[in-house]
Amino acid sequence: MEARLDLFARPVAVRFGKHLVAAGKVLEESTLPAATQELVKLRASQVNGCGFCTDMHTKDALHAGESATRLHLVAAWREATVFTEAERAALELTEQGTRIADAAGGVTDEAWEDAAKHYDEEQLTALVCAIALINAYNRGNVIVRQPAGDYRPGRFA
Repeated sequence: MEARLDLFARPVAVRFGKHLVAAGKVLEESTLPAATQELVKLRASQVNGCGFCTDMHTKDALHAGESATRLHLVAAWREATVFTEAERAALELTEQGTRIADAAGGVTDEAWEDAAKHYDEEQLTALVCAIALINAYNRGNVIVRQPAGDYRPGRFA
């Protein structure tokens, strides 16, 4: 399978991508736990059907020491016992923030309040930005049908 468009070779996409990467670096430096950030990236990518990002974030999380069990259960996090209450709140906010077109009103007050119980305002800000950023990546990759499967951890470091 080949992508419809090679985003890694188009000057506009390369320049745009550098800004997305810079935004990601800001989030990496935030106080939002790195494990939570990876779970958010993985879950949004699953919801959006982005194989490229699902592959990348699964492999990056494994490389960073995340357990295979937790990664396998991200898609069924509501029934899984391996996530903290804070992670569950972040995953709920991720799903609602990713599926905003599916529900009138967007993110519920309950989901927001639950996340706010576990994260301070700086972490909530980083969480919102992380959800927005991964959704931007997902949309670009899904639109061009970016192939998945051959990602190696650190490829974009």
